[in-house]
Amino acid sequence: MAEELLKVENLKKYFPIKSGLLQKTTGNVKAVDDISFIINKGETFGLVGESGCGKSTTGRTILRLHEKTEGNVEFKGIKIHDLKREELRKLRPKMQMIFQDPYSSLNPRMTVGQIIGEALIEHKLVSKLDAKDKVLEVMDLCGLAPYHIKRYPHEFSGGQRQRIGIARALALNPEFIVADEPVSALDVSIQSQIINLLIESQEKYELSYLFISHDLSVVKHICHKVGVMYLGSLIEFADKDGLYKNPLHPYTKALLSAVPIPDPTIKRERIILKGDIPSPANPPKGCKFHTRCPYAKPICREAVPIYKKVDSNHYVACHLY
Repeated sequence: MAEELLKVENLKKYFPIKSGLLQKTTGNVKAVDDISFIINKGETFGLVGESGCGKSTTGRTILRLHEKTEGNVEFKGIKIHDLKREELRKLRPKMQMIFQDPYSSLNPRMTVGQIIGEALIEHKLVSKLDAKDKVLEVMDLCGLAPYHIKRYPHEFSGGQRQRIGIARALALNPEFIVADEPVSALDVSIQSQIINLLIESQEKYELSYLFISHDLSVVKHICHKVGVMYLGSLIEFADKDGLYKNPLHPYTKALLSAVPIPDPTIKRERIILKGDIPSPANPPKGCKFHTRCPYAKPICREAVPIYKKVDSNHYVACHLY
């Protein structure tokens, strides 16, 4: 029986739209709109979707870098958003984040040793004397040479900077890491190295990941379960094999049809979605996807589809099922 580590229930994060001289709230951007999922210990949960669908906001709201609008996030039975500042601070080392952009997420005025060691000393996990040994140990794990410790971020390539970001997260011995598109800014050859580093770290420390990505081929390689997001909502969820072999939602099918196949003899029918993503400030009524769906029926324009179980561990929100 898998041990439950993180539980997200009916999570919502709305950003107010203010206008006029008095800055009155005239509406909301529904970045995350009522999503639920569970991540078990030692498991990688992939969250996929187009840019702007709310993936990164979900990760940041889970870690309480954004305050929630509604819903619950439980880490090992502790409700994250109910914690006082000092209680949250004590829990912080156990929940870390690897940011998307390796160029802007590192302080350019700090050396690699200071970047990785800062949180260790701040959280009093090691003494100042022992910090260097711990930093060198984590750098070695992440494929960084000992002489890099005195260098600054601008002296490194994108792939090396992302390794520094991963080392910074791993230094605190976390149990859960939100990896927000950690390879999207990197070359394909470097991507595989970073993905393998994440997998090796997971096996060594029994880490759990929320892996946010728009690249379905990367997700297939690293994730155990996959959730598909569209306009702030989770529209399909399944284990990896179930989703890739039998996608149910028309949006998931369209995403998977765009994944390149490395065999030139195989011809796959591309599903081209019409139109643009609607605004999260004013999502369509009924099913949010109906404006672009090739199978849309009259009911899709009126009623919100129920998120329901179709198969063992396979859920979908679609009127076709």
